[in-house]
Amino acid sequence: MACPGGGPGAMAQAGGLLTKEPAPQAVPVSDLPMKVCEVALKTGPDSSSGLATAAFRTAKYLPPEWHQRNSDLYHKAFAGCGQAERGRAEAKELAEHAAAAAQRAQQDSTATLGQRLQDIHFWKAELQKETEDLDAETGLLAAQKQRLERALDATEVPYAIATDNLQCRERRQPPDLVSDEVERELLKEVELIRNIQELLKRTLIQAGNQMRLNRDQKEVCEMDWSDKVETYNIDVNCGRYSNQSTNVQFHPGSVKFEESASTPETWAKFSHDNIYRAEREKLASINLRALIDNILHDVSEDLRMQCAAVNEAFAKRCEELCDTKHKLVHHLKKILKEVGDQEANIAALKQAIKDKEAPLKVAQTRLYDRSFRPNVELCRDEAQFSEAEELTESTESLKKKLLESEQCLRNLEDTRMNLEKEIAVKTSSIFIDRQKCMAHRTRYPVVLKLAGYQ
Repeated sequence: MACPGGGPGAMAQAGGLLTKEPAPQAVPVSDLPMKVCEVALKTGPDSSSGLATAAFRTAKYLPPEWHQRNSDLYHKAFAGCGQAERGRAEAKELAEHAAAAAQRAQQDSTATLGQRLQDIHFWKAELQKETEDLDAETGLLAAQKQRLERALDATEVPYAIATDNLQCRERRQPPDLVSDEVERELLKEVELIRNIQELLKRTLIQAGNQMRLNRDQKEVCEMDWSDKVETYNIDVNCGRYSNQSTNVQFHPGSVKFEESASTPETWAKFSHDNIYRAEREKLASINLRALIDNILHDVSEDLRMQCAAVNEAFAKRCEELCDTKHKLVHHLKKILKEVGDQEANIAALKQAIKDKEAPLKVAQTRLYDRSFRPNVELCRDEAQFSEAEELTESTESLKKKLLESEQCLRNLEDTRMNLEKEIAVKTSSIFIDRQKCMAHRTRYPVVLKLAGYQ
């Protein structure tokens, strides 16, 4: 039995529905239940017509399914358009927000750079001021140091006069070899000049050290100032960059912070500490200059007063020279005995230091052998340090005491030589005092020369 429209075209269409799915849409569609019907093949004369009829009736969608599928496609297309429209709106809003944030960040960064430039300029100006002040203060201190040098040179004349007076008095005959007021004043003058020379030398060293500290701190401030100048120029160029600049490019690695980079607090503290140290050195230099003024004033006054006292004592008789001589001899004997005791003490200290060599070798050998202990056995236990440290400390203490004793011996030798010289000068006569010493003392320097002004 033939179906309406059941020709070869209808059979081909039915065969297409059985073997081919509809093409996929742009928007995914939901899968509909597929109906597959197994149809028994007929071998009769009407088998071909029966197969086409069965396929036509079972492989096609039903009308409600067809309408539902179209409705789903409409809904999904509408939903897809809505989602795409929302996505475009969000993308536009995000792009506008990102552009505004970038512009705001760039403006904030430019403003921060401007504030940073003000901070750098402030510290740069302070460092420059401190550098100039330190340079000027160093120049003033150098002038005071020159005064000290002239004053120290000027003390050579009084020292030569006093020592020449003492040497001239050595030519007195033994009956006139008495310790008088002149001798004591001369010794006082010699001691005063020596103390003054030592004081001036120490002050010279102190002035030289202070000048070195000033220059070192000035160099530190100059280095800091130079870094600030370079940083200021870099930040000025950075502040001029804009989106229209042609000399900007990507530097991906620049966004990382250097491990050695400072913080704003440490950066400001570094310059603050440099300025503080510069102010401290400048204040120390100012105080030292004032001290030098006072020293030179006191030195010149003391020397002139002592010169007047010696000149007045030269007019007196030499009645107590003998008593003074015996006292000097007594002191000389004590010095000689102390020198001998000190030499024995030095020899004992050297022997004690030598005796520590063997125990120290033992301790160091122990430490060396114990350094080969394996793995965790290489322990910093008490035995690792106690013996060697104690021997080292005791040896260093003995060496320090040896240096002190040797210095003491040298001081005793200097004192011994001075006492022998003072005993020898007691042989001078009154004639030498009046005709030789007083005439020589007319060459005593004036106050201005002793104060370092000439």
